Amino acid sequence: MSLDSIEQILDFAIGEEEKAVKFYTELAGKVSQKSMKEVFLGFADEEKGHRAKLLGVKEGKLLLSAKKKILDLKIADYIVDVAPSEEFDYRKALIVAMKAEKAAFTLYQDLADKADDPEMKGLFLELAQEEAKHKLRFETEYDDEILKEG
Repeated sequence: MSLDSIEQILDFAIGEEEKAVKFYTELAGKVSQKSMKEVFLGFADEEKGHRAKLLGVKEGKLLLSAKKKILDLKIADYIVDVAPSEEFDYRKALIVAMKAEKAAFTLYQDLADKADDPEMKGLFLELAQEEAKHKLRFETEYDDEILKEG
């Protein structure tokens, strides 16, 4: 896929946010813990917000600047990949969510690095930090509920 123009980059990012909405909605349907089901549905809503923000940029609305940097526990860096499946336990759901957020963070960091326009760079950095916040939420849950149990 070629990302040679701002419009192509925005279209790609919008498509990724649409995939994230579907991903979190499906994950919510696969976990039995009510609290994490609500978290996944909440993240689906946040991803809808990211999509709306990107659409707003595409339509020429004002951009926001990057916010403060989010802490990274790096737990997702050391966990074996798990593919979504019908047999899905809480641990697997958290791992898949951490990996998805890490990928989204990396995508937005890379887009920010490639952006020539300072406002576009700021938008992608802001979205990267929001994805980092999501990843931290899942890493914290994994640390509290999985690692401390073992």
